[in-house]
Amino acid sequence: MVSIHHSSLLNLSACAWLEKQTNSWQQLGRQQEGSMRENTRVCILMIAVAALLSTCNSPLTAQSQQIPEGQAASEEVFIAIPNHPLRTEADLDVLLQEIGDARIVLLGEASHGTSEYYTWRAAITKRLLQEKGFDFIAVEGEWADSYRVNQFIKGPPQDSAAVVELLQHYNRWPSWMWGNHEVAALVGWLNRYNQQQPQQEKAGFYGLDVYCLWEAMEELMPYLPDSAKQAQRAARRVDKCFQPYSADAQEYARAVANASANCRHTTSQLWRRVQKLSREAAEKSEALFVMEQNALVALNGERYYRAMVSSEQESWNIRDRHMTETLRRLLAFHGPDSKAIVWEHNTHVGDARYTDMAQSGMVNVGQLVREEFGEDVFIVGFGSYEGSVIAARQWGGAVEEMQLPPAPEGSWENMLHQLSDENKIILSRDIQNQQYLQQPLGHRAVGVVYHPNLEAYGNYVPSVIPKRYDAFLFIDKSRALHPISVPLQNEPPDLYPWGY
Repeated sequence: MVSIHHSSLLNLSACAWLEKQTNSWQQLGRQQEGSMRENTRVCILMIAVAALLSTCNSPLTAQSQQIPEGQAASEEVFIAIPNHPLRTEADLDVLLQEIGDARIVLLGEASHGTSEYYTWRAAITKRLLQEKGFDFIAVEGEWADSYRVNQFIKGPPQDSAAVVELLQHYNRWPSWMWGNHEVAALVGWLNRYNQQQPQQEKAGFYGLDVYCLWEAMEELMPYLPDSAKQAQRAARRVDKCFQPYSADAQEYARAVANASANCRHTTSQLWRRVQKLSREAAEKSEALFVMEQNALVALNGERYYRAMVSSEQESWNIRDRHMTETLRRLLAFHGPDSKAIVWEHNTHVGDARYTDMAQSGMVNVGQLVREEFGEDVFIVGFGSYEGSVIAARQWGGAVEEMQLPPAPEGSWENMLHQLSDENKIILSRDIQNQQYLQQPLGHRAVGVVYHPNLEAYGNYVPSVIPKRYDAFLFIDKSRALHPISVPLQNEPPDLYPWGY
């Protein structure tokens, strides 16, 4: 039994977020990101509703902190938050049952540097592959580097040293996102798992993201047949257009801002030529798919960096629409009955319509796939109350282990901690009728650049939890991710400028 003052909910979910909106970029250097089953543990939250804060008069505050009609401001409101223990992989049974026949399962994370987010996603992934016939994993990573992983896990047996060497190809900052020992353990398992599968049923691993524009062009060239003279010429023109910027996408973006560069026409022409090759092909091979995908990364990568100089919201939307398009293409390539597991940050998988992103005209993968695939989509959010995390203090900076401070009163994570200090699973259908949880609550999001002492200014996203996710995995005290040592290339960092 816990007591949370309504005024603290106000502070976190509205006031601190509004202050973040006006001050965060300057201060952080653009930092981001019914009936119950017998085994359900029901805990009761006692919320003492206090007067609304008089010092926060924004529209968000007035809208999100309404006291229910007929409810006196000083009354205590009792809220039941049923939860299921999360101790071993067997405890995932309730989650797998809730996922049911979903075709697309999106697995989030509240940071890119927390060990448990990776290990529990891996545990869920293994069971989805083994028990529900899922076909591939699609991650918030570069296409080219991730396709190397795909080829590796579908190839002959490999040892752990080979896995580590493979993941060192993720050599753009922040390399630890996929270059870590938690991912290495999963990749090794996938390689062993695939040894027992027929060739056409081997699990795949792909990258959804729009970065690595230059590498996409390098990877594309060998796939263009000698007979495709027009496509080859178009590819050379794209290469020539980008050549002056020495594989530095930010330098290209600055040149666009100064009206001294614009490779839009050349990348669009290349995409059209590659699409024509695809239409004329006798059969749809994997090589053809990879050729198209590299051209698509070049097309949308140019759009992304061009938009970055004028509209951060539009650049975000280009990126998430690209990731959604790539996911759609992968599903189509694997067939009408194919199933996908997606690993991305909560800011990408948690439906944007139930956060303040919608007010800024921003969309994300979770929203887009729900709109397109409806009930075939299941979204799992992740979060933790306190612990440790790896991140950097500035873009391109050294990775370091940092303390994740206790989540403040009024946040979603603090509420779950006050229920108990145990890890737990929350199913949204069990809390969807709780009126107080239909209001935005502060929900922690940690990016690759992080300042623990400035959390209130940029790390809590107002979220209607039961609508943003279909389920939520809560880790009370989490541990930092274990990165692999990777020599970094002198190339622009991924995730810029958002951090998620």
